[in-house]
Amino acid sequence: MTRLTSRFLIDLLLRRTDAAGGFATILASGDAQSGVILIQCRARGIAGPLLERRFSMTGAYMWEDVGALAGDDEAARTAYLDRRKKADPDLWIVELDIADAPRLVAEWAELA
Repeated sequence: MTRLTSRFLIDLLLRRTDAAGGFATILASGDAQSGVILIQCRARGIAGPLLERRFSMTGAYMWEDVGALAGDDEAARTAYLDRRKKADPDLWIVELDIADAPRLVAEWAELA
């Protein structure tokens, strides 16, 4: 089975978010081929879930809300994202600001 590259998936997410009337930006560019993708969801600037695309034991990708690991306040989330970037220089971090961002991510993930 052919796997789509991380860069292709990120570009697709940016276009889908824009087409749905939202805003998306890349906060950290990772490995173009296979970097892990972490998505900071927001709705009108208010922080929502922090979703990370992980490889599961079944051989497929899954999405996990790692927001509890990051903490609730903005400073704790920023510190978490900084630690993740240091630990994994291949990590992509994308911020979406759109109503119901987790639903958009779920629909986008079905394409991958």
